[in-house]
Amino acid sequence: MELRNRLLYCIYGIALAVAILALWPGPNGLIDFIAQPIKAHMPPNAKLIAVGVFTPFFVPIKVLGMVGVLATLPWIMYQMWAFVSPGLYSHEKRFALPLILFGSLLAYVGIAFVQFFVLDKMFGFIQGFTPDSVAATPDIASYVEAILSLYLAFGLAFQVPIVVMLLVRFKLVEIEKLKAFRGYFVVVALVIAAVVTPPDVISQQTLA
Repeated sequence: MELRNRLLYCIYGIALAVAILALWPGPNGLIDFIAQPIKAHMPPNAKLIAVGVFTPFFVPIKVLGMVGVLATLPWIMYQMWAFVSPGLYSHEKRFALPLILFGSLLAYVGIAFVQFFVLDKMFGFIQGFTPDSVAATPDIASYVEAILSLYLAFGLAFQVPIVVMLLVRFKLVEIEKLKAFRGYFVVVALVIAAVVTPPDVISQQTLA
């Protein structure tokens, strides 16, 4: 019942955020914002296209849901902590508020890094290979899916400081072992980045 209630609280928070975002700035405003990086490298007056029959309906809903989840991330993390807190010691509970705030901040920084740096460099690199005889007009559905995966990947990658801090704080890993593992971690980071990012050098290297 406790898990059910916490999940419902998360859903209520997301629904409220989606309702507010639907009123302002609205689906069109959100799509225009997230499409800025790729439109900056498209021909003048060019627009993203909607290939699927239902794409003009489902893509705005997906974008609203995505932004709604991001906006309520601190609330969701708090509900996760509230569910597990009865099983924690008092000295462990003291980490809750800093972790929620710091984790949310790092996730937002990672997503902002994608939106304002990675996407611009990535699409500049990709569009540079487009022949003059080809009109680069990507599909909005595939574009949204691509940036969603990048948002998630970078949002999680920016949580690494918190994971390392907790591992050391609870004495699960020693700092000396982390230093010794650094070389292997670089290889692991490169492999993970190659798997979860689009097939371009810019996004892979920045995520790694």
